[in-house]
Amino acid sequence: MANTVFVTGGSGYIGRNLIRRLVRDGHRVVALARSPASAAKLESLGAHTVGGDILNPESLAKGMAGCDRLVHAAADTGHGAFEASQHHTNLAGTRNVFTAARTAGIGRAVHVSTEAVLLDGQPLVMADETAPIPTRHAGSYSASKAAAERAAIDLNSPQCPVVAVRPRFVWGRDDTTALPQLAAAARSGKLVWIGGGRYLTSTAHIDNVVEGIVLALEKGRGGEAYFITDGAPVEFRGFVSQLLEHAGIAPPEKTVPRSVVAALARVGDLLARLSRGRFHPPIGGQEYGTVGVEVTLSTAKAERELGYRPVITREAGMETVETFPA
Repeated sequence: MANTVFVTGGSGYIGRNLIRRLVRDGHRVVALARSPASAAKLESLGAHTVGGDILNPESLAKGMAGCDRLVHAAADTGHGAFEASQHHTNLAGTRNVFTAARTAGIGRAVHVSTEAVLLDGQPLVMADETAPIPTRHAGSYSASKAAAERAAIDLNSPQCPVVAVRPRFVWGRDDTTALPQLAAAARSGKLVWIGGGRYLTSTAHIDNVVEGIVLALEKGRGGEAYFITDGAPVEFRGFVSQLLEHAGIAPPEKTVPRSVVAALARVGDLLARLSRGRFHPPIGGQEYGTVGVEVTLSTAKAERELGYRPVITREAGMETVETFPA
């Protein structure tokens, strides 16, 4: 049955690919747009747009009128060592969105979360959704997204079940997140392999992320979180090298001892906090916890409860990666 789905963060990487899928499936999409340029982009994808911001409750309530489903994909995704406004954007924005959803009578909602809610700088090995959210986070992004996920789940109710989806290392066609950063670091000579880079990672092609969100919106149990990945883990160095090669970029050869990088991250975070963000370290705890250690996840719960299966393999996904401009 076709629904009217309200989407925040529609011009972001996950949001715009989700809109394409929802429109293709016959749903009406209403997307929140912060600017005329954003509205034009969203309308080109087939969405109807309403002006507003997740920090403006009035625009949210107005925009959701007549909608029966919600996907909240908007977030400040910065991984810097000091992100002063990130907590406010991610936490207050999420509370505004789900409070407005209750007022508007939204029937089901998905909060796009992340595996980063579990990151504390230590390896995370084949974690499932029973893994506790740590009290000490890898950085601002992890802390703010963990708080945002809790806020969304706290507003779960029988009238509006709220489900969280946690993808890891989103990649694929039309990538405006991971690949541009990796490409810039590789071309500048700043990309190095931490401890050789031979540890494992989970990944999530954008098509698989969208599939997981759609299934969660349809079948997810209110108050629950679900990991979404490409399946079996893969070696970090091998995967990133292959990704760069498909984008037309030579992967690096240089490695740095793990102990050196971990120490740099700790010192960098301290200096960033003391300078209130004026100092930008080469790597902080958030980046180290995200790409410097093993982070692997189990999707058994999503498979069991949502019927989730990857709709594209890593091998096929690599063929969707466009050459990255020089």
